[in-house]
Amino acid sequence: MAKPKNEDENLDGKGRLRTKLRTATEAFEEALNVTPLKRAKYILRLYVTGSSERSLKAVYNLKKICDEHLPDYDLQVIDIYENPAAAREEQIIAAPTLVKKLPRPLRKFVGDLSNTQKILVGLDIYKRQEPKMNM
Repeated sequence: MAKPKNEDENLDGKGRLRTKLRTATEAFEEALNVTPLKRAKYILRLYVTGSSERSLKAVYNLKKICDEHLPDYDLQVIDIYENPAAAREEQIIAAPTLVKKLPRPLRKFVGDLSNTQKILVGLDIYKRQEPKMNM
């Protein structure tokens, strides 16, 4: 029986046919080698109500905390007037509310975030200091 033309050119080194389609595993491994994945260490979502004074103050305070204390973070500000479905999904009942998605555990902070020490403890950046007892 005659061999089809160029049959040897379409074989890989193991005798399998070479195709233009790659497996999902090969594509994934190639993507890992080409561009390293970078994930934010902290993933934060701030739910606000428009551009009210409390909302603007919360955005300012949170941005200041993140810039000073978090080396790597992803911050998303969500206006619940424009996206009420997002607030329902996250069960937000007051605004402004900060939600720490990662690292676990999930935590929520309500208010203008002006108590920096409390926010840092809640984000697990600083450890809570127990009051010293004098005897």
